[in-house]
Amino acid sequence: MTELNPPQLYLIPCFLDEPDPATLPSSILDAVKKCSVFYVENERSARRFLKILWKEMEIDQYEWHTIHKAEEELKGKFRASLQKGKIIGIISEAGCPGIADPGQVLINVAQQTGVKIKPLVGPNAVTLALMASGLNGQQFRFNGYLPIDTVPRLKAIKDLENSSLSGNCTEIFIETPYRNRPLVEAIMQNCKHETRLCIAINLTGPEEYVQTKSIKEWKEGLPEMHKRPAIFLLYAGK
Repeated sequence: MTELNPPQLYLIPCFLDEPDPATLPSSILDAVKKCSVFYVENERSARRFLKILWKEMEIDQYEWHTIHKAEEELKGKFRASLQKGKIIGIISEAGCPGIADPGQVLINVAQQTGVKIKPLVGPNAVTLALMASGLNGQQFRFNGYLPIDTVPRLKAIKDLENSSLSGNCTEIFIETPYRNRPLVEAIMQNCKHETRLCIAINLTGPEEYVQTKSIKEWKEGLPEMHKRPAIFLLYAGK
């Protein structure tokens, strides 16, 4: 009986902004060349990303699965790939798999089955923004998306400000790009003047912008952020 090779899982980072292979280490290409199966958040953009990374890649020779909401069906396919001894790559839509990304569903399966998991270094909006913000990098929390509706959104903003103040914690969150401006305006209207807000836009791109100011200072003028990928960091500590 032929013995199967042990399965492996590579967590493959991709571009945050414009496609630029210079933002990624060479180890990512080495990992891609080992994979035969890819689980991706968006197959079209993942294929485009890999062709930029490796022009000679024959995309259609690989097995593709899209990460979506049918979790049990997807996890079943993923387990089957592992049982066949496949070397698998997970690619998110932007940044690092498992961070603000649905890939953690499959990574959890891999953890439960004892598969070797290899997280690869690459750009991540949460860490890049925190590094450049000047805010507390010892205690921080990523909150994902805030509520869309007005009342729960305002409550979430006040809760984050209070939590930051009481815990000396940097609160990090994101928004769909076309709703950036309304979110920041809600923060302006409901947070204390001395609370600090970092706005980080187009990270790793040619129009990258990272600025931290007090709410009072931001009221004097905001950057253009409509339909631009952004991440926000709120800090009310001393």
